Amino acid sequence: MNKRIISLAVTGVLLGSVSHVQAAGFQLAEYSATGQGRSFAGEAAMADNASTQARNPAMLTYLPGTSFSAGGIYVMPNVDVTGDISIASALFGAQAMTLNADAIDVADNALVPNFYFSSQINDSWTWGMAVNSNYGLTTELPVDHAAAIFGSETSVTTVEFNPNIAYKINQAFSVGAGLRIVYGEGSIGASAPGWIDGLKTHPMLPAEFAAALPAGGTSLKSMEGDDIAMGWKLGASWQINPAHRLGFAYHSGVELELEGSASGLLYTGGQDVDIEGNLPLELPAFAELASYHQLSDNWAMHASVNWTQWSVFDELVAYFPGEVKPAGGLESDLVKEENFKDNWRFALGSTYQLNNAWLLRTGIAYDNTAVDDEYRTMTIPDSDRLWLSAGAGYQASENLTVDFAVTYIKAYGDAPINESMNLMNLAQVSFDGEAVGDVWLVGMQLSYKL
Repeated sequence: MNKRIISLAVTGVLLGSVSHVQAAGFQLAEYSATGQGRSFAGEAAMADNASTQARNPAMLTYLPGTSFSAGGIYVMPNVDVTGDISIASALFGAQAMTLNADAIDVADNALVPNFYFSSQINDSWTWGMAVNSNYGLTTELPVDHAAAIFGSETSVTTVEFNPNIAYKINQAFSVGAGLRIVYGEGSIGASAPGWIDGLKTHPMLPAEFAAALPAGGTSLKSMEGDDIAMGWKLGASWQINPAHRLGFAYHSGVELELEGSASGLLYTGGQDVDIEGNLPLELPAFAELASYHQLSDNWAMHASVNWTQWSVFDELVAYFPGEVKPAGGLESDLVKEENFKDNWRFALGSTYQLNNAWLLRTGIAYDNTAVDDEYRTMTIPDSDRLWLSAGAGYQASENLTVDFAVTYIKAYGDAPINESMNLMNLAQVSFDGEAVGDVWLVGMQLSYKL
């Protein structure tokens, strides 16, 4: 069994990232720079190149011969969580201590690559292979940051492998199916904030409590590990007439089981021990209904409605089946209540054939949050998002197409965050703030027909 460490206090950080201003919850949308140019509008009904199978495997039947497509989207987030930490305790009087806890630029830039291959078997059957990422993140705070107790470091990378097959029933209808094989690895951590050092020297704090508090920057709980799980997807398309088409796709949920060991001062007591643990985590199912409309020889419109079953993400519970238990002999532990809700995304896009060499794209989308204000946390500061995109496709040769795209994503509306935790029955630590930010995406895609 691979070595994995499960963080019990801050596992939620594993799920919050750059992606909270790209797609709801911890989901990534960046599967292709081709679709990015229209804000991923109409994707389940599009067949630009082999990347179409990422959204709807049935669209493979629209691709003649053999082709591949590869590219990447460079994500440049500007994500800030601003607010204050308050420390309330009867030992320190009626007035709570307040400290600034702004976390500026908590998410790093990242490249989201992709690769797709398709091959027509005969007039009815086409198969393909997709390699992309649907989940990914990186966030980091200094280990002694005022809010580090709520989560200080996270890095998660996922890769999804999709073998797909499609069948053309007749000139109007096609169906497709695929297997979702999801591999993920990551690290996570929480640490003691620097203000604990000041708290330990407070004259009103009893010596026994001061001795029990860790030094600022001490690792409290951490995680690193990997896992693999499987799911499936189905798709269908309806060519209403030569100018209008509908597409529908459904991707099943994927149930991960993070297995490994829990560690950190609060669970090991500073001893060199391993605590076996596992954490079930269900990645939600999602679906898309899309349309394509060729309105003139040069101009087409596209639209999508996307749904994600975030309501399955209601809580995180860790289990400890091994002989060595955490402090208190716990068999299981409620890590965090999330109380997510299903969310919807709406997108409208357009393409215009400028000439034989250039195709122009543009799109707008609204992606609503998967969490109500009362349940939003620092670890997953999800908010509504507004997408604005533009792109172009260049026909470099008879077989080679190069696509470019740029997107601006703005967190839309208020996203208040209110969290609190009990510090050793000594003080109540609370964070009161909000999540703000925006993201720039720059993408490029190369598609070649063999």
